Amino acid sequence: MGFIKFVKEEIKVIKERDPAIKTSMEVFLYPSFKAVLRHRIAHKLYQRKHYFLARWYAQRTARKTGIEIHPGATIGKGLFIDHGIGVVIGETSVIGDNVTLYQGVTLGGTGKEKGKRHPTIGNNVMISAGAKVLGSFTIGENSKIGAGSVVLSEVPPNSTVVGVPGRVVKRDNVRIPREDLDQIHLPDPVLNELQGLKKENALLREELEELKNKINKLEHNSKEGDKVIEA
Repeated sequence: MGFIKFVKEEIKVIKERDPAIKTSMEVFLYPSFKAVLRHRIAHKLYQRKHYFLARWYAQRTARKTGIEIHPGATIGKGLFIDHGIGVVIGETSVIGDNVTLYQGVTLGGTGKEKGKRHPTIGNNVMISAGAKVLGSFTIGENSKIGAGSVVLSEVPPNSTVVGVPGRVVKRDNVRIPREDLDQIHLPDPVLNELQGLKKENALLREELEELKNKINKLEHNSKEGDKVIEA
């Protein structure tokens, strides 16, 4: 892809996903733009086995942008990294098209594997701020990972994942629109569990109260019977 075409696509991507941008010239100030453009150069060096030069260039990019992308990572079209400080993308990561990452996201390995040890991210995936995706598995296309989640296993397509460790809490086979970048209004499995426990506790209290009333009634009837016998 030529530089001019790349710039035009990045302008379109950033305008679609970041309401803060006011002019097309602002795209040149975005860390995401710089990081992705420079990664394409580092990745070509890496593919040609110029490993030291590729890593050197990638490290310079990390210092300038706060976004660390290993030159071996494979990245599709339309990647947008919002803000970007603290984003880490490992060597064997594979990122599909139209993916959005927020600050503090890590696509990492577990440290126990060799070969393919980083995640594969499907098309149209959104990974919210601070989320960690660790290991060699796939995040299915059109999925959404909630802020602060730690994902350690495969995620089916069209899913919403939240929590530590990450759990699928929504899977309705309805494609998540690319413009749906809401990181806040996600299901809360912990809150749901607590609400369920509260309901169960209330039912147990009601049953216990009924048993107490029955026992008191039996005791009262027993005492009345004893009085009748004595009389």
